[in-house]
Amino acid sequence: MFKYMLIPVQSAMRIIKMMTIASASGTIAYSSWLAFRPLTNEEKANWNAIYMEDSSIRLRVYRRLPLNALSRLWGRCQHVELPEFARQPAYSLYARLFHCNLTEVANSDLTGYRNLSEFFRRELRPDARPVAAKVGLVAPADGLVLHLGRAEPDGRLEQVKGVDYTLQSFLGPLSSDNSNPRLPDSEYYSRLKTHSSGSSLYHCVIYLSPGDYHRFHSPTDWQASRRRHYPGYLMSVSPGVAGLVRGLFCLNERAVFTGSWRHGFFAYAAVGATNVGNIRVYADQDLVTNAGGPLAPYRDLDLQSKQGGLRLSKGELFGEFDLGSTIVLVFEAPDNFEFKVHPGQRVRVGEALSNL
Repeated sequence: MFKYMLIPVQSAMRIIKMMTIASASGTIAYSSWLAFRPLTNEEKANWNAIYMEDSSIRLRVYRRLPLNALSRLWGRCQHVELPEFARQPAYSLYARLFHCNLTEVANSDLTGYRNLSEFFRRELRPDARPVAAKVGLVAPADGLVLHLGRAEPDGRLEQVKGVDYTLQSFLGPLSSDNSNPRLPDSEYYSRLKTHSSGSSLYHCVIYLSPGDYHRFHSPTDWQASRRRHYPGYLMSVSPGVAGLVRGLFCLNERAVFTGSWRHGFFAYAAVGATNVGNIRVYADQDLVTNAGGPLAPYRDLDLQSKQGGLRLSKGELFGEFDLGSTIVLVFEAPDNFEFKVHPGQRVRVGEALSNL
């Protein structure tokens, strides 16, 4: 009798297996077609179209996988409320797998986190991240320094060693006019700076892994005058992928805040990634990420006229990711500016990044 009871189960398993294979095959075939087809007029109008065409066949197929839709699905799963009895073992297992330090969380009772999203965005104790007092620039997030250094006068930045992108492709046009033509990259570099001599542009890229603290902070005292939202792809920003996909940070969805600090130009970008479609900035309730729809070139918000500028203090909470992702800083500083950290080093919020 038991044998006959198994027949419906086995049939159901075969159907599920066939559906899984068919779905996977369809996804691969559709992604491959998308990779080889010509760019649409909308895609050609994208500010970063150069990076859409400049990659290998394998990477073009990867870029066309439905990562945005999968990230939205994962986002919904993260917000499903867990039964109270399951929370402690589930979060403890996650903490062991991804090396989360649970001794520094503000709420040590794991049953108080109703879903995975709340646990990912957990608050830390007030004394867990002291802010360095004697320097002007500190780490905005916990994570791994992927790359940092001085931008080239021709506007190039290194994504990781040997893979570059341009300031203009990452930050976009100087004005909010979508029809604004691209400038020569060296001219763009010069026009970003507020000082004609004695200063340079620098950048720092910090990768947040799934086990890191997912909130991000202000690295200095500064004022943001504009927020530019680039709807884009949600490819992985892990170090391995960053070393393969040229212009990765220019293609992924991101929120770029630009303004000034005591040394001149300052930009702070929160970059989305696979399973990290939700970027939240506390002072910008209008920002909605991974909402689906077409990849419009960008959407600007004039913070200066709307809020009189967004003023942030060193160490102040700025926003959060639903999982790990990347923070990119681009800023002007004197020519004697020096970083006190190096690529491959892990940093924590509030630790000194520089000598000034």
